[in-house]
Amino acid sequence: MLSLDKVFDAQTVLKNIVRETKLVRAYGIAPDCELYLKPENLQITGSFKVRGSAYKIAMLTDAEKGKGVIACSAGNHAQGVALAATKNGIKSLICLPDSAPISKVEATKGYGAEVCLVEGCYDDAYRKALELRDREGFTFVHPFDDENVIAGQGTIALEILNDLDNIDAIVVPVGGGGLISGIAYTVKQIRPQVKVYGVQAAGAPSMYNSVHDGERKCLSAVSTIADGIAVKQPGENTYALCKEFVDEIALVSDDEVSSAILALIEKQKMIAEGAGATAVAAIMFDKFNLKGKRVVAVVSGGNIDVTSLSRVIDRGLLKSGRSSSLLIELIDKPGQLKEISGIIADCGGNVTGVHYEKGNTESVNGCFLRIEMETRDFDHVNLITQTLRDEGFKLV
Repeated sequence: MLSLDKVFDAQTVLKNIVRETKLVRAYGIAPDCELYLKPENLQITGSFKVRGSAYKIAMLTDAEKGKGVIACSAGNHAQGVALAATKNGIKSLICLPDSAPISKVEATKGYGAEVCLVEGCYDDAYRKALELRDREGFTFVHPFDDENVIAGQGTIALEILNDLDNIDAIVVPVGGGGLISGIAYTVKQIRPQVKVYGVQAAGAPSMYNSVHDGERKCLSAVSTIADGIAVKQPGENTYALCKEFVDEIALVSDDEVSSAILALIEKQKMIAEGAGATAVAAIMFDKFNLKGKRVVAVVSGGNIDVTSLSRVIDRGLLKSGRSSSLLIELIDKPGQLKEISGIIADCGGNVTGVHYEKGNTESVNGCFLRIEMETRDFDHVNLITQTLRDEGFKLV
């Protein structure tokens, strides 16, 4: 059974394996509260997952270690298991869907694991992992629904409570629930007055739905940029722990997550993956009552695929009013573009793209002008659009 003694034991066992990530005071992200970040994106392997994996593996018997471990993951859990197994001098086999990014496959191999690519999706890789476990005698390391894994994640709470006094709330990303279960259980044993809030992606609300409906639910599908927490069904243990110890769970949209990733890059020079930024997104967009409170947000991981980072940033810019697009209906005559760009410049905007379109306008001589702009925020966008309207331009 999970116990506080087990969490403290995990802290001792993990001392030479994981990095103690110190809290970072964050400015300019959430002005209504005193925000601190727990940067698990700076952890070895780039996420918190190595904590639970390493403690689970350390608790194996000599016979189990001799046969090795197996896991199934397309990301952070795979790398955590690989590193922990290598540190303990035992064999690890990771089943990955053949659609997994090459960078993650190579990173997993780089930590010393043998990789088995399985045709199909995650569920196919999971079934293959269980088949190999039964055939070869490996120990399966579950990504979240295991008491030793949960205890390992609980060491994050010990570090937070040791780092900072008078905490009002801790906000934690939620996928299968291993991270928040360990943190919530530990916090409520030591400082029960501290609120623990969970955050899920709106496109994968498995724990949110389960807790609200009072029974464990399985989603038919998930879709979110926060792929690290895109879990169809929470675990039995994690569901029970969340129901008992977590104060509230909220949902954030992909646009809100993108805005949080952008804010962390700009304000903190910190890279977070989608799942890692969900707690910050919830605070930025007022999902909980945190005004005037001292709050810790767990940035759970930073392993974002570089090829998708630019798309996420573009989305974050749109969501925060930092970039915008105008479609203006005009009479096609000389000087229009000069006048429009002059108005935008006078308002402090920066034109980054112009596209002329012929279309179905009210006038035979009509056209459309699409303008892409860099702006400060939505108030700035409104100033520009209102000024253009005041000057007689028709915005579509």
